[in-house]
Amino acid sequence: MTRVINEEGEDIVRRYEGCRLDPYEDAEGYQTVGFGHRITKQDGIRSSITLQQAEDLLDYDLGVAEDAVTAMTSVTLNDNQFSALVSFVFNLGQSRFRYSTLRALVNRSAFLDAADEFPKWRHAGGRELAGLKARRAEERALFLRPVIVT
Repeated sequence: MTRVINEEGEDIVRRYEGCRLDPYEDAEGYQTVGFGHRITKQDGIRSSITLQQAEDLLDYDLGVAEDAVTAMTSVTLNDNQFSALVSFVFNLGQSRFRYSTLRALVNRSAFLDAADEFPKWRHAGGRELAGLKARRAEERALFLRPVIVT
């Protein structure tokens, strides 16, 4: 069964990425559109997109991040831990997660230490960004929140 980000995790992605239908340059200089989708030559995107296209790109990009977290973690994660990591990977990419101390600690089930890695990832384009600092705090809080089954 393929795991998917939960509502709280997707809310973090949507709020911090925002939705822009016109292409723009992100903090690292990449052409981006929709909910933080980095435009590639294969996309064929050269101008504005519709809200439905933005939603479709978000679904695709979340699926890529979900698959990456699934493939790169070897321990059992609860839904909140999984979703916080998906938000992280969505924002920073698979390579950064693959080689991160965060991932290494998760895979050792050192969850409290892993949670303390989130705040370290608050820079983009060589500078600290308030939005990334806030996002990492929310991802950390979600990662540490227990899942209550009723």
